[in-house]
Amino acid sequence: MELALEEAQKAAARGEVPVGAVLVREGEILARDGNRTLEYSDPTAHAEVLVIRQACQKLESQRLPDCDLYVTLEPCPMCAAAISFARIRRLYYGAADEKGGAVDHGTRFFCQPTCHHVPEVYSGISERAAAGLLKDFFQSKRA
Repeated sequence: MELALEEAQKAAARGEVPVGAVLVREGEILARDGNRTLEYSDPTAHAEVLVIRQACQKLESQRLPDCDLYVTLEPCPMCAAAISFARIRRLYYGAADEKGGAVDHGTRFFCQPTCHHVPEVYSGISERAAAGLLKDFFQSKRA
């Protein structure tokens, strides 16, 4: 999660919402990135989607069944769907997102009957640090 937090900090430095993600298989980092929606002018360029794309290209596969995803914020509905479609084994996330999250809040995507794959989910990993990055970022935007 420490590396995901570093990616979130880099995203904040670029003016992006500070969310970072790292995708790992058997201890090897396959991909790491932060949000790039502004930079790419792409509303789908969330950290989770970016690392899933990178890892799939690296492995030349559309599935990542032996992979674990670390992300600093509870995934939104789009990212939860991408995680499911990629068949990611485990999801570790930091801060909860009561407004936009879709794992333990909102749509609870993995609990829906239309969800084809449910990863193991572990929440609250480095939650204070992840939430602090977001809080500081948005406070600086309001100042």
